[in-house]
Order: sequence, then C-alpha cells, then structure tokens
Amino acid sequence: MLPLKPVEFMGSSRRALAAFPDEARRTAGFQLDRIQRGAEPADWKPLPSVGPGAIEIRVRDSQGTFRVIYVAMIPDAVYVLHAFKKKSRKTSRLDIELARTRYRELLGNRK
Repeated sequence: MLPLKPVEFMGSSRRALAAFPDEARRTAGFQLDRIQRGAEPADWKPLPSVGPGAIEIRVRDSQGTFRVIYVAMIPDAVYVLHAFKKKSRKTSRLDIELARTRYRELLGNRK
C-alpha cells in the first residue's frame, strides 16, 4: 500500500476551504483524501491555463458550486492552490490568475 501523500495548502486556500458549507467541505475533503491515496477525484477537469498538472475538483451542493484547484504531480505532497465558490458559469479570471500565481510560487520554491 502506498503511503498517504500529505496535503499542503498554498496561501489562504485552507481558510477558504474551511469556509465552505458543511456538505461541500466534507465532499471536497473526501475527494482530497482520494487524491492522497493515488486515486482520481469523482468530478474533475484539468486546468492547463493554471499550469501543467493543475486539476480542478468540482463540488456541487444545495448552497452552490465550489472548486478546489490542486497539483498532485509533485511527489512529496498534494498542493491545494485555491478553493472558492463559483459565482458564474465561467471560472473568473481572478480565480485562475490567483491559482496560476500560487502554482508559479510552488515551482519557484522547489528549485
């Protein structure tokens, strides 16, 4: 059995995820647990606009639509770049830009 990869939160992503409504937070946590164990989340899509290997978990509950953007291709951890509630059909440019900035920070800190 593979060891569990730790989850590392970039910037304010931990606080943002903690602020999700209970059902959405539990679902996102369950999906992150799957990723830690080497499985794919249930509902996801790649986000090449953030960077290679960036993935968005899609969470829907009675209070709205939520997203968690992460990178798991780095061997030592699952890095959560951003967590937020979607307010429109298209992910806002600001949310993508924030995740992209944290992605670059992550790669810059690894050199």
